[in-house]
Amino acid sequence: MKVSDYIVNFLSERGVHAVFGYSGGAITHLMDSLSRRSDIHFIQTYHEQSAAIAVEGYSIFSGTVGVALATSGPGATNMITGIADAYFDSIPALYITGQVNTYEYKGSKPIRQQGFQETDIVSIVKPITKYAVQVFNPLKIRYELEKAWAIATNGRYGPVLLDIPMDVQRAEVDENSLTGFDDKLSAFNSIKYIGNFSRGTLASLIKNCKRPLLLLGNGIKLSGAQEKAIELSRLYKLPVVTSLLGKGAFPEDDRLSIGMIGSYGNRCANIAIANADLVIAIGSRLDTRQTGTNLASFVRGGNIVRLDIDEAEIVNHRLGNVYAAVGDAKLFIDELITMPWNASDNEWLFYLDRLKSQYGQNAEIARNVENKKPYLVMDILNRYASDNQIYCVDIGQNQMFAAQKILIRNNQSWKTSGGLAPMGFAVPSAIGAAFATNKSRPIFAIVGDGGLHISCQSLLLIAQYKLPIKIILINNKSLGMITQFQDLYFDSRKEGTTKDSGYIIPDFYFLGKSYGLQYFRIADNDYENEERLKNIFNAKEAAIIEFDVGENTVVYPKLEVNMPVEDLNPKLPVEELQQLMLIDKR
Repeated sequence: MKVSDYIVNFLSERGVHAVFGYSGGAITHLMDSLSRRSDIHFIQTYHEQSAAIAVEGYSIFSGTVGVALATSGPGATNMITGIADAYFDSIPALYITGQVNTYEYKGSKPIRQQGFQETDIVSIVKPITKYAVQVFNPLKIRYELEKAWAIATNGRYGPVLLDIPMDVQRAEVDENSLTGFDDKLSAFNSIKYIGNFSRGTLASLIKNCKRPLLLLGNGIKLSGAQEKAIELSRLYKLPVVTSLLGKGAFPEDDRLSIGMIGSYGNRCANIAIANADLVIAIGSRLDTRQTGTNLASFVRGGNIVRLDIDEAEIVNHRLGNVYAAVGDAKLFIDELITMPWNASDNEWLFYLDRLKSQYGQNAEIARNVENKKPYLVMDILNRYASDNQIYCVDIGQNQMFAAQKILIRNNQSWKTSGGLAPMGFAVPSAIGAAFATNKSRPIFAIVGDGGLHISCQSLLLIAQYKLPIKIILINNKSLGMITQFQDLYFDSRKEGTTKDSGYIIPDFYFLGKSYGLQYFRIADNDYENEERLKNIFNAKEAAIIEFDVGENTVVYPKLEVNMPVEDLNPKLPVEELQQLMLIDKR
């Protein structure tokens, strides 16, 4: 059997039905093997970065590992952004790159390159993969495939890369004589308590707390623990906040959902976590985009219990009041369910109800946001979203408008990028999600003008395959997140972010039409035109829906550097904030 045929068999047996990539000479054997199959298809993405990000959406929504192909040299290097994104956000993905023939490879020779488009992609991506290797021997193909797959899907998920020379791809092997990988990677069958922390200590903290709060991170969704988290919350009336990536782990139309915390978190959620006496953080690395940079002030009136699957994240954290454990989120929640919780008392829940009413996002917008159009867009999406809607969200102000205002209901899904946060993420990830769900779920790809321009080559795929994706374009004709930053820290000096400072945008009507997509523009007088909106959103066809929101847009609330997490901009009057604090006001 040809090695490239063996690889395709391997992928098909593991439930992979679509492989994303871009054609190239060094990967043609694999593409040819895919072309002769009816159960697994090669999706030409028109740019390798689109392929690398599309596999993230595919992996999240398919239940298997997303796979992308690229040729050697520029094909491989173009995938680096997507590989890094999968690494930082813990997405299991398999990247396969073609390479020059083994007899053309420079090896240890002190020269830059011997074969055409030869590039040592393995060395380049090692810091941003869980495993990367060149398969130099055809007889190692089964071993390396099984090893890479096991590593990608074990412990903390992440991407792996196999670099396969052309002569290895076309080599003939006896599949029955190939040696497999003896998977001895340890599974998490129990919870490991770190240091002096123990199950008894956990029980004591739980028994004595009066103001508990669950903080759900991305690990809840990656481990499939959403239903268990909902069960725990509702069983003991435990209120819930989420991280940006954890958004959607708990239904946000539930009374117990307080909102998203962090630098652009909902004010009510940030005040809530500041006043909790016990925060149970599951599957969240508690980075400074959540805690703020004033680490000493975070949950200063209580304790944090933290569960993470990656012990390195636990060992290297910088917060002082943390009890930590390592393990699987579902197993940990099973333990929490058996703990001696007292159902949250009404005083704490009524306090949180008051926060949501007076300092939730609707109140924030009414009180502090002059240009409300971006948030009105999110109201429209909430109104017209299907019960099983998928939201794929880009980077920039559009991401934070959506994160602060979109309410993810049960059976809806939220996917955005957190660690690397590349503009141009939303559209290719939505494409991956569409193929993963066999086009059975409607998708909103929320994107700004900058992110859509970066990812415009992906638009052709939506029309080509008639994917159920509506692109929600929040057009403020600027790089709004950076202009807000420039206004705050650089005396409003702009560079490369507005028309006057060197940033312009294309006409998205002509861009969309050139790619074969329907286009709709929502101007001021259309925001309340329910008949037109209903016709646009209820139509099954893919489309670009452009909302002209004006050039001056801001995301509020926003946490400044070195401020406690509850003290967001625009700031509340000192007396008002002090009256809200149940802990030491320092």
